[in-house]
Amino acid sequence: MDKMVQAEHYTNNEENKELLQDVIIENKQAIAMTDTYTQIVSGMSDTFSSVIANNLNGVMKFLTSFTIILSLPTIVASIYGMNVKLPFSDQKYAFGLIMVGTLIITILTTIIFWRKKYF
Repeated sequence: MDKMVQAEHYTNNEENKELLQDVIIENKQAIAMTDTYTQIVSGMSDTFSSVIANNLNGVMKFLTSFTIILSLPTIVASIYGMNVKLPFSDQKYAFGLIMVGTLIITILTTIIFWRKKYF
């Protein structure tokens, strides 16, 4: 459009010249508005990305804590599943004692994680 202003063919009439100037001004304003809205949309996109990342961090923290709590009974069960001489293996209520001990360890770990706001 700037080249059209310089060409005499388009600007030989004063009305056409003013109309062309108005079109150029409107075009520049539209470009400026587009840049402004592009920056706004980019900022909103960054904000949404931050919120999603924050929510993901909270979910990962919860899942990690839950995995640790579930791994404690698994570790105890795997140790007592070995075919070696272990404590309480001669007692009549060994299974119950081990289950109660495992439950106590799991509850204590859950309480500690709860107080540290890992849940």
